[in-house]
Amino acid sequence: EEEVDCELIQKNDLLKVVPGARVPCDGIVEWGQSHVDESMITGESKPVAKAQGDCVIGGTVNGNGILHVRGTRVGCDTALSQIVRLVQSAQMAKAPVQKLADQISAFFVPMVIVISFLTWFLWFFIGKLTKFPKPSSMDSFEFALQFSISVMVIACPCALGLATPTAVMVGTGVGASNGILIKGGQALEATHKVVDCIVFDKTGTLTVGKPVVVGCKLLKETTMEEFTSLIAAAEINSEHPLGKAVREYADEFRGSEPTKRLKVEEFESIPGHGVKAMVEDKQVLVGNKRLMKNHNVSIPSKADDILAEAESLAQTGILVSVDNELHGIVTVSDPVKPEAQRVISVLKSMRIETMIVTGDNHGTARAISKQVGVDTFIAEAKPETKVQKVKELQAAGSVVAMVGDGVNDSPALVAADVGIAIGAGTDIAIEAADIVLMKNNLEDVITAIDLSKKTFLRIRLNYIWALGYNCLSIPVAAGVLFPFIGFRLPPWIAGAAMAASSISVVFNSLLLKNYKRPKVL
Repeated sequence: EEEVDCELIQKNDLLKVVPGARVPCDGIVEWGQSHVDESMITGESKPVAKAQGDCVIGGTVNGNGILHVRGTRVGCDTALSQIVRLVQSAQMAKAPVQKLADQISAFFVPMVIVISFLTWFLWFFIGKLTKFPKPSSMDSFEFALQFSISVMVIACPCALGLATPTAVMVGTGVGASNGILIKGGQALEATHKVVDCIVFDKTGTLTVGKPVVVGCKLLKETTMEEFTSLIAAAEINSEHPLGKAVREYADEFRGSEPTKRLKVEEFESIPGHGVKAMVEDKQVLVGNKRLMKNHNVSIPSKADDILAEAESLAQTGILVSVDNELHGIVTVSDPVKPEAQRVISVLKSMRIETMIVTGDNHGTARAISKQVGVDTFIAEAKPETKVQKVKELQAAGSVVAMVGDGVNDSPALVAADVGIAIGAGTDIAIEAADIVLMKNNLEDVITAIDLSKKTFLRIRLNYIWALGYNCLSIPVAAGVLFPFIGFRLPPWIAGAAMAASSISVVFNSLLLKNYKRPKVL
């Protein structure tokens, strides 16, 4: 054996993947059995059993067994590299945001200079041809020059320049203090649009992303203490996530009470089925129906009903037999986040369409969508399928937000009008998103949209004030009122007014610090 860098791997190399290591490239299993966590690529929450002849994907994590893999696609040809290229392509396709201030300044500054010269020219000749009252110490040139300078000073576009960056700075700061990372003005501008459709990933987004035991039913005359002690002992050497969930449940059930360490012998992990062990001279099987049938354990109709109910609720039923008799069923689930149903309900009240697009199987996707109240779902979706669905919704006229956490979500996060990543997700998803929810709370989806709208409302108010101020003050500075009431604006007052307009824009932006989360939350 020789340890090599991933960059040196070539096609058809035979690779040894130890438990807990990442698969270095796409390939085919030539020897060994294990479970592989493919959630970062496919979105499937349950580790997938792998044996000889099965395909594995580069970047996924090997579970509890050793695999010998023959490389088939390496480097830029792997599935992970293709996903990265999808992200880069989507980023190139996204048009840059045009700043309103730049568009206004393109003609505003030259226009003010022209108005200033015209003001001097007009008042100079008026002063020569007519006898408007003017200070005795001034001639027509100086008199006209004061009007011209007042126009130039009062119309300085500082307020226009401050309108956007001050509001963006305060808005993103408020977001960060609430656990919402908004990636600058472009992200705010994308998010403030009227989003009418939000696409959710399932695993790790609507669900917690960690299997836990949600139920336990005994089928024989035994105590719960004895039952949990047996399964905890049987699973003591298991590295499978479901096995860990069962073991943690048993440990929590027993609490801090001192317990006798049961003798465990002949432990065997059977990939795709479960585990087998001799615990205190009793044969204990913990696994699925296939494991029980392979060991001639009869499964009563009551157990079948429990398993069917579990599947309808997106749960996995784990059967436990002792000495070839079924003693109980433990149900394990990747639970829905407690706030998920409430968030979906609020979004519906806001007339925002919701849907789930996941790499998980149809049964799980259907059960989760029913549980959280989402009417539309797409199951077994690959990364390119998610991008395609987002683009279809956009082509139909929808403004789409995508909420996800995995590598498989990142192309869709970039393709969407608004990409929202869960903070506990992968680095590539966080990099691709416009907004990152650092607290992993789905309620922050609503908060982020609301905060973006409030921030852009401040930006609009800043522009309205800055433009309105200039539209009113420039004519006054140019001397429009002088022929009627003899009022003229000295340059020093014009300078003070200009400074006051800039300060008022900053103050208006700072009012965002008083932002409160929507009352519906």
